[in-house]
Amino acid sequence: MSEKKAILKVDGRDDIELPVHTPTLGKDVIDVSSLTGQGIFTFDPGFTSTASCESKITFIDGEKGQLLHRGYSIEELAAKSDYLEVCYLLLYGELPNAEQRDEFVSTVKNHTMVHEQIRNLFNGFRRDAHPMAIMCGVVGALSAFYHDSLDIKDQKHREITAFRLIAKIPTIAAMCYKYALGQPFMYPRNDLGYAENFLHMMFGTPCEEYEVSPTLARAMDRIFILHADHEQNASTSTVRLAGSSGANPFACIAAGISALWGPAHGGANEAVLNMLDEIGDISNIETYIAKAKDKSDPFKLMGFGHRVYKNYDPRATVMRESCHEVLNELGINDPQLELAMKLEEIALSDPYFKEKKLFPNVDFYSGIILKAIGIPTSMFTVIFALSRTVGWIAHWNEMISNPYKIGRPRQLYTGETERSFKVLGDR
Repeated sequence: MSEKKAILKVDGRDDIELPVHTPTLGKDVIDVSSLTGQGIFTFDPGFTSTASCESKITFIDGEKGQLLHRGYSIEELAAKSDYLEVCYLLLYGELPNAEQRDEFVSTVKNHTMVHEQIRNLFNGFRRDAHPMAIMCGVVGALSAFYHDSLDIKDQKHREITAFRLIAKIPTIAAMCYKYALGQPFMYPRNDLGYAENFLHMMFGTPCEEYEVSPTLARAMDRIFILHADHEQNASTSTVRLAGSSGANPFACIAAGISALWGPAHGGANEAVLNMLDEIGDISNIETYIAKAKDKSDPFKLMGFGHRVYKNYDPRATVMRESCHEVLNELGINDPQLELAMKLEEIALSDPYFKEKKLFPNVDFYSGIILKAIGIPTSMFTVIFALSRTVGWIAHWNEMISNPYKIGRPRQLYTGETERSFKVLGDR
């Protein structure tokens, strides 16, 4: 922390001196926490200018198109690492050595099964229930099954909860899918890698062996890596806010899943396919490109540009490579996927898109990959939640491990002033 100061001038008051903190990366932060004691609040809808916490986990520079996990670029992690190694990094702050990696992977694999009674929970849901609705309920109920380690002040309890969540969420996600199909649940196979095991539980049946393609497994692993954490987004902030009340970690993660369900957050890759449905055919692309350029037209190209990244989404570069690998291997003759590739080609060459920096983002490519693999759009956000679980639990653990306060945002009240109550007959 630096010795910089900011001076706030408010009419009728003495100047207020505020400390300015300098991070290891990023912009300086003015500490306004002392204003409450002086009867003043700041107003920041959406918290776009407010740092709600201090964190050492993830750093984003939207101007540069940079995403770092514990100091490592997302491009390097996606190219050289795998999801469970990234999980270790997010949780513990360093990449594991060979012994630590083996122990971590083994521990996670030992927790992949869920309590057999959890199967009975599914029977209470309609078969046509949205998988995210089921996911919220089942994850929230985990505390009823694993209440042996809910002391949030105990570091060992927090650690075993992290293992359980990382290991069991893929099992629960696949169960949500199988339940909708009316197919039997597939037990996890601990001889398979993390992404391989998920695909096995999704697409395998007891009737015959399901061979997992290494290309598809690698693409799925990359999707997990690229969505593992993204700093203080809506769902991560929700997990921290819920956790600040002392709620158990399963309840906090369920809260994060609920926040992620919103189409403005976790539903972006599903929105990409809905947009492709609306465009319909390659012959309509020029018409829809013109609509996208017309400010008076409500049509928007989904999967292009990003709220945080003002340049190219660094995750998209990696996802684009996997996208083309998957499409080449599967050789799918799907008009929608052909349409997506044509749209990508235009967006990368059209001067308008270059000028506006509306490049394809990670949601554009991940949606195409998931569709190509055979995963229905209703499962897209579930897979996002699966990937993001480690980020949520890492942030929750970081907060609980340090001094913290219960979250209590203020408001700018613009309602009625105090008035007298009138009995019913006088109204």
